[in-house]
Amino acid sequence: MNDFSGNIWIWFGRLQKFIIYDNYLNGNIPASSFTANCSLEVLDLSGNNFSGQFPGEISNCQDLIILHLWGNKFKGPIPPEIGSIASLEALFLGNNSFSRDIPESLLDLKNLDFLDLSRNNFGGEIQGTLGKFTQVKYLVLHTNSYTGGLYSSGILNLSNVVRLDLSFNNFSGPLPSEVSRMPSLKYLTLAYNQFNGSIPLEYGDFPHLQALDLSFNELTGTIPLSLGKLSSLLWLMLANNQFVGKIPPEIGNCSSLLWLNLANNKLSGNLPAELSNIGQNPIATFESNQQSGRIIPGSGECLMMKRWIPADYPPFRFVYDILSRKTCWSVWDQLLKGVWLFPICAHGTLVRTNQISGYVQLSGNKLSGEIPSDIGKMHNFSMLHLGVNNFSGKFPQEIGELPLMVLNISVNRFSGEIPREIGEIKRLQNLDLSSNNFSGTFPASLNDLTWLSKFNVSYNPLIYGVIYVTGQLAKFEKESFLGDPLLVIGSIPHRPLHPSANHTRSGTKKAPKLIIFPVIFALVLTFLAFGILSFIHFSSVKSSLCYR
Repeated sequence: MNDFSGNIWIWFGRLQKFIIYDNYLNGNIPASSFTANCSLEVLDLSGNNFSGQFPGEISNCQDLIILHLWGNKFKGPIPPEIGSIASLEALFLGNNSFSRDIPESLLDLKNLDFLDLSRNNFGGEIQGTLGKFTQVKYLVLHTNSYTGGLYSSGILNLSNVVRLDLSFNNFSGPLPSEVSRMPSLKYLTLAYNQFNGSIPLEYGDFPHLQALDLSFNELTGTIPLSLGKLSSLLWLMLANNQFVGKIPPEIGNCSSLLWLNLANNKLSGNLPAELSNIGQNPIATFESNQQSGRIIPGSGECLMMKRWIPADYPPFRFVYDILSRKTCWSVWDQLLKGVWLFPICAHGTLVRTNQISGYVQLSGNKLSGEIPSDIGKMHNFSMLHLGVNNFSGKFPQEIGELPLMVLNISVNRFSGEIPREIGEIKRLQNLDLSSNNFSGTFPASLNDLTWLSKFNVSYNPLIYGVIYVTGQLAKFEKESFLGDPLLVIGSIPHRPLHPSANHTRSGTKKAPKLIIFPVIFALVLTFLAFGILSFIHFSSVKSSLCYR
């Protein structure tokens, strides 16, 4: 990307490829750029400020394969002359202000794989012409304010469509069961609409489906058992609906499922032990993607990753650090093919592995009961978010066997001791244990989590122990320990005068007394002395906060 501005160089039609996306160029595209001897194969003007009508003379470019006009201010009719470019494989017209009439001539583009008409504010019903694009594999219609036409347009009969994106529209009523007539579907995105009712059982009948996104609708009822038949599924996004009932154990049959988001529903009951089987064997799906055809760059990879990969949590934040229009395609391609992307580590070590890394997001429900010990089998997952539920009982020690970077079990009713095995998750960066009923000794092993950057154990009033100023946990402010009156914060570890083993053990036993005695003594000092000691204590804690 550069920062070019002003009008475009008019002789670009003489080139084979002209790619100037994401600049500040403006003005009209001159018809004279497309002369009879136009040799363009790729024309990418996306992400600029071009305006006016796009010239029909583009039809002079009979070798054109990709026409990318996304993200400009073009208006008026879509040039019907485009339909004469027999070589065209990808047509990106999204994020403009084209008129809603789709030229019938575009149906003559027999090689057209990708059609993007997103963000054109079409409104109303889906145009009937779109249901006739039997050759198209990727149909992207998101963010158009459509209200209907799912059935009348015929788009649900397009048997070759691999990706259908109807998100961010105004569709309502029941989910269309007729999508079962689209056997080639791999990515179905109906998120951010007003669909209601339950998920049709037919949604479990897609042998090749890899992503199902129904999040942010008004769906109700239970999650159908039939979804457990989706053996190729990588993403299941059902967040922010009103689903009730239990998580079906059959979901555990989704052996490729690595990215699961059921957050903010009304799900209840126990967490099924079978859920630990998800993502155990995604190899078949990845190998299938390795053998499939090429992905056309610019086909919406950035948008899909931003929807399905959580930006606020490591290791997934890594993707956003490198994400750009230029890198989206390669990152997405690696993701679909199972190439190592997110840095996770082998159990109990800081050694990075080539595992793919998934997540489970179940927060904001009414799930209850104990967490099954089978959770220790989920070796392909680096984020586990179980916060804001009604889970109870002891948290399983098998959690220490996972390569987690994020563990959030806040706002539940877990009891017993905090598992010391959490300290074995060497790459853990976010740990939230707050607002539970943990009790007993605070595990010293957590002080060895040297990568920890976010930590919260607040409001577990029955835990006790010492947080020394020399460990990793001393780097966190007092807000991480609110409501824990039995924790002694900022103490200095007792060091024995003689290095013998016996003396060390006896010194360790006496450490709590040596810590408590100065505190009691300080209470009877004068206010001046108390103030001085408080100032020294505050300064020592603050000085330990120099972290990376």
